[in-house]
Amino acid sequence: MDNLQRMIKLADEFFGMRNDPAQISVGESTTEKLKMIHPATMSEERTAEGPIAWILVIPTTRTVMEQFLTKQITERELLERTPIPASYDALYLCSALVLPEYRGKGIARRLAASAIRSIQKDHPLRDLFYWGFSREGSKLASALAAEFGLPLHVRAS
Repeated sequence: MDNLQRMIKLADEFFGMRNDPAQISVGESTTEKLKMIHPATMSEERTAEGPIAWILVIPTTRTVMEQFLTKQITERELLERTPIPASYDALYLCSALVLPEYRGKGIARRLAASAIRSIQKDHPLRDLFYWGFSREGSKLASALAAEFGLPLHVRAS
């Protein structure tokens, strides 16, 4: 199995997106909308064998963030309700996936930090938020919030 297939399998196993229509499933139309929101929403690191890490971050408004955190809207609705164009002041740390043999090397943090810096050039980010799926995800979100000096909010699972 090549790295691309392994990454897709990892995403399916971890997030169970195929079984949950409330979650964002990244397909062609989703990718187009994400790129319209900001070119830095999706990042990856590759080797000659293919992708080894993917991250997805979504700049949005504080209003949409609050609706998501209080479970008034789903993750998919978060993306649907993010206006284009807009001045985004909140950033959803949506997902970070790293193949097992590459974990613990700071790849996800580096990719996410680079995306945040790029988005901050265009938008006045004031808050970071995430959906607490894993201990590793919470640790990454906390590290990013500390690095950028931004408050971090969590939606409980």
